[in-house]
Amino acid sequence: MKKNFKYKKQSIKIGDFVEIIAGNEKTKQGKVKAVLKKDQKIIVEGINTRFRHIKPQRQGETGKIKQFEAPIHISNVKKITN
Repeated sequence: MKKNFKYKKQSIKIGDFVEIIAGNEKTKQGKVKAVLKKDQKIIVEGINTRFRHIKPQRQGETGKIKQFEAPIHISNVKKITN
C-alpha cells in the first residue's frame, strides 16, 4: 500500500555545501542556513541577497535598509560532496 506524504523527501540539509546551478548566482557556492520544506526552498549564506527599505516608524527616527538572503528553490542547487 502506497502512503501519501505531505512533503517530498529532500537530500539537502542544514550545514551542507551547495553550488548554484541556475539563475544570477550561477556557479557560486555556499553553506545552507535554513530549509523550508513546505515551499521546497533553501536559504544559502551570502547568496541571493536582497534589500528591504524600511520607513521610519516614529517622528525623529531615520529609515533603514535591511539586507537579507532570499530563499532559492531546491532544483536550482547541487549538493557538493567533500
